[in-house]
This record gives sequence, C-alpha cells and structure tokens, in this order.
Amino acid sequence: MVLKTHLVNYPAFDPDFTLLFNSYYQSVARPFERTMRGVITRPTVAQVYAYREHVDKFMRELLRAELTQELADIVTIGLNHEQQHQELLITDLKYVFGLNPTWPIYDESCDYLSDTSGDAETEWVSVSEGLYDIGFDAAQSEDRFCFDNEMGRHKVYLQDFKISKSLVTNSEYLAFMQAGGYKDFSYWLDEGWAWVQSESIQHPLYWQLKEGRWHHYTLAGLKPLDLNVSVAHISYYEAEAFARWKGYRLPTEFEWEVAANDLNWGARWEWTSSAYAPYPGFKIADGALGEYNGKFMVNQMVLRGASNATAPDHSRVTYRNFFHPHSQWQYSGIRLSRYI
Repeated sequence: MVLKTHLVNYPAFDPDFTLLFNSYYQSVARPFERTMRGVITRPTVAQVYAYREHVDKFMRELLRAELTQELADIVTIGLNHEQQHQELLITDLKYVFGLNPTWPIYDESCDYLSDTSGDAETEWVSVSEGLYDIGFDAAQSEDRFCFDNEMGRHKVYLQDFKISKSLVTNSEYLAFMQAGGYKDFSYWLDEGWAWVQSESIQHPLYWQLKEGRWHHYTLAGLKPLDLNVSVAHISYYEAEAFARWKGYRLPTEFEWEVAANDLNWGARWEWTSSAYAPYPGFKIADGALGEYNGKFMVNQMVLRGASNATAPDHSRVTYRNFFHPHSQWQYSGIRLSRYI
C-alpha cells in the first residue's frame, strides 16, 4: 500500500511475506487462512527484525521526499493501525499465556493492565431528551485524525436517560454469578444463552476458582480477585445479561458519546447496545483501504472508550471499536444506563 506503490524500484525483502503477513486484504493478495496462522513457525525472529529494518530504511527514504496528501493519509492510517496492534499484542499474549495451566508470569510490572481501581463514584449522569450531534467533528476536536467509521457527523434523537459514572466491579459481577446468573435463561438473549450452554461458560475469561477463592489471571500471573476492580474480559452477551439481571440496560453508543465528557472512562472498552453499522453518508474507500472498516459492518457490536492496554492518546469520544458479541479477550467491561 505504501512502498510498493509510492517508492520507485522498491526491492521487496521477501515476496512470500505478502502472503504471510496479509491478515484480510483481498485486494492486496490472497490472505493466509486465519485459523492456521498460529502454526506458522517461520520466518524466525531474526528474520522479522531484518524485515523491519529493511522496511524502516526505505520508509525513511520515502518520507524524506515531499508527500502527496494521499500518501500522507495512508501513512497516518498505518501509524494508527500500528497502535491498534500494540494493544492486540498485549491481549493476544495474555490469551496465549492464559491457556497455560501453570499461569506463567509475563512481566510483574504488567499487573496494572488488569488491576485498575474501580471508580469510586456511584452516581448517575442525567441527559435530557433532544437532538444531539454524533460523530467526528474536525473543527471542534483536538484530534486531527479519525477512522472513516467515525465520519458522517449527524443528528440523533435521544430520550431522557441516566448513565452510571462507575463501571461494574468484580464484586457486583460476582453477585450476579452467585445469584445463578449463568444458570437462568431469562437474563440472556437467545444467542447468548446458546453460547453459554455450548461453551460451558460459567464466569468471565481468566477467572479461576482455587481453594474456594476466586482468582484471575493477569500478565503478572494468577492473582486473588480484587473485588473493587472493574470487571474485565466480559462478552457482550454477559454484559447484556448482567444489565438485565440488575434491572438496567447497556447504553447505546450515541448515549455514551453524548455523556462521555462527564464519565470517567478509559479503563475498559465498554459494550454498548448498538450494532456496528455505517453512519449516514458512509462510503467505502477505493482500493485496499476500503477493506479496513466497511466490510466488517455486520454481526458485531460497538464498544466505546479505551482500556488500560490501549496505546496512549489513541482513543477519543467518537472512536468506534467493534467485536463479535461472544468476544471476551479484550479488556472489555460494563457501564449501565436506564431511561428516566
């Protein structure tokens, strides 16, 4: 997308790498089967570092020249995409290590990634009904960049509602479990209940009951569960079931965005009740960049905010993250809302 297209006579490091490192771009080349990527044992780490040095060398050469706006935009997207992968490296490392029954310690200093203090506030933010502007506004935002799925600023009508200042804690979620939340179908969407049954889900990802006490796996190893910490690694199905058990609901992504400046957010990606869909006027870009967001706008739910694993300054109030409703491996949590 960058060097092969914009740098004359760019020498590819290894032609096979286009296949190996292509995750889903059909317009670039045939992607390698996702479910089989974990079995790839080559290239070696040394070869990957050499590949990075090769790319960095020619990127420096390219960036020394005057850039067109098109190229500048592509490079900027690439840098933001790299920040997304910095977060995914953390969450993927935790998932792989979390499958190990010996609970290996990756780094003692990484404990903070899951042990965020729960929000001490238990108040609700009230928002009055009316029309609100939703989406990225370059004129008013401190950010100069946004992804295409944030664009298409438009008006949304909201009813009177309240949204909690605090995220749901481990203590609150444990009460849901102890009340039989995973055994009572009445709290669950039909697909969520089928998921619970087929996958034998009984608790959040990384929770372990050891000698009668709940623990959770962190990158610093297995730790006793801190009841005051915001619950993490929750699927949309679990978040929705908990909200229903509690007598509340999940906010829409529009409610979250309108109230965001009055919320303490950034510790957990927060599930909303909004399906991931295009904003009015959204247009899929031409070429490979058109595969970045638009083609995933089906069967996924929107999360707002950020998490402690998110790269600094990478998120903003209009940022739209999205995952399938059964996904648990992200640092995802729960914020409740209700109509007034």
